[in-house]
Amino acid sequence: MAESGFEYDFIIIGSGLFGSVCARELTDNGFKCLVLEKRNHIGGNCYTENIEGINVHKYGPHIFHTNSKRIWDYVNKYAAFNRFTYMPVANFKGDLFNLPFNMNTFYQLWKVKTPQEAQDKIQHQISKLDNKNLKNLEDYAINSVGHDVYEKLIKGYTEKQWGRDARDLPTSIIKRLPVRFTFDNNYFNDAYQGIPIGGYTKLIKALLTGIEIRRNVDYFLNKNQWNALGNKTIFTGKIDEYFDFKLGHLEYRSLLFETVRLEVKNFQGNAVINYTEKDVPYNRIIEHKHFEFGQQPFTIITKEYPKEWKSGNDAYYPINDVKNMRIYKKYKEMAKHENRTIFGGRLAEYKYYNMDQVIASALKSVTNILSANV
Repeated sequence: MAESGFEYDFIIIGSGLFGSVCARELTDNGFKCLVLEKRNHIGGNCYTENIEGINVHKYGPHIFHTNSKRIWDYVNKYAAFNRFTYMPVANFKGDLFNLPFNMNTFYQLWKVKTPQEAQDKIQHQISKLDNKNLKNLEDYAINSVGHDVYEKLIKGYTEKQWGRDARDLPTSIIKRLPVRFTFDNNYFNDAYQGIPIGGYTKLIKALLTGIEIRRNVDYFLNKNQWNALGNKTIFTGKIDEYFDFKLGHLEYRSLLFETVRLEVKNFQGNAVINYTEKDVPYNRIIEHKHFEFGQQPFTIITKEYPKEWKSGNDAYYPINDVKNMRIYKKYKEMAKHENRTIFGGRLAEYKYYNMDQVIASALKSVTNILSANV
């Protein structure tokens, strides 16, 4: 029995990284937690399913990367990580290009061999642009890397991903993509990078060791009943759903995954290949064994199709445009008055988080909880 007089100190909605880290830290500090999970498995979108020795990233590829030694040391307490380096390749009409945009990409496009040649080529393509008025993704992207890179490697992929014209998308989306004038195919600049050996589910299981979990539970079917069991609730789901969509629905993009086993040892030679033509319906093909250097005589691939989100679909990417952010800010104000509920994670904060950022946010939330209980 929890000390508060409730059956539990905390009811935690969702077993993704935010919920699992909160559950681990609170339990280690003497609190009694119950984790509720809507799906039939733990781990949220970073869940991996072991299929005949290949850990399949069921909800898209997840590569752990961080510049924080504190966060790197934290996850390594619960799982050993391999040395995987994310180096995706882009396929445009059958031609292959290295990602992120770097000297290999520029050589493949233009046969330029020096950084100065690449910079001159880009500068020539953007010289007539008004670089003081970069209000949308298309303008910002062209001003950063020129027309050729934009038309072949950005436009089609991005418009498929978001289901909107690039001129209607915010610049924040494209600002996450590195541009380098070195021959470096490592997608991330972070000091630490890898995949948990044995998959992300192994990491989540370690975080939730000794903590009560109930799967296949739709929190909203008995919201008041679940809340009554705990002194406080940690909520990691969609913030608009928590408030019964009183201020309207926030918009997301969803994904559809088509996974098949192939009787070949190596299908594409890389963990991820992006398909940047708009006419190709899927955004990328994932070959899961390459995340952990698998040597199985067969392989498993997933085609990832972007789709418009509607009620009942999994929500993957918040659409942080002006209209949605205006709605979210109102929900955020409402959340401040929920004294017994703590909101955290991608959906509850309507924010694109990398995994290390989710963990850091969860640790900060727990620190705040512990401070309030001193």
